[in-house]
Amino acid sequence: MPFLDTNALPQDERRPGWLGRYFHSPTLTFAYWDFKAGADIHAHSHEQEEIWQVLEGELEMTIGEETQIAGPGMVAVVPPHTAHAVVARSDGRAIVTDFPLRPEMAGPRL
Repeated sequence: MPFLDTNALPQDERRPGWLGRYFHSPTLTFAYWDFKAGADIHAHSHEQEEIWQVLEGELEMTIGEETQIAGPGMVAVVPPHTAHAVVARSDGRAIVTDFPLRPEMAGPRL
């Protein structure tokens, strides 16, 4: 299955205000997020490198000790085992890619 319509995937609210659709390639996990203003993701870390691509809206992102506002067109790179937290400053959308796979994220495998 080399093609997938992400709009057809079921949406899951993993945290209040974070609605996600997930899928996996052989080596990556992808999350398509719709977020609501004020929604947050607490500080945490994991073994995967994580890339955030903001499509719409604004996120306040803290990676390690650095905090920055990320808007459309911005990319944030979270190194493996690095604490990071996110607060949505507006409604919006983002794509998050993890390497290697995050098996706890439900979704089809391509």
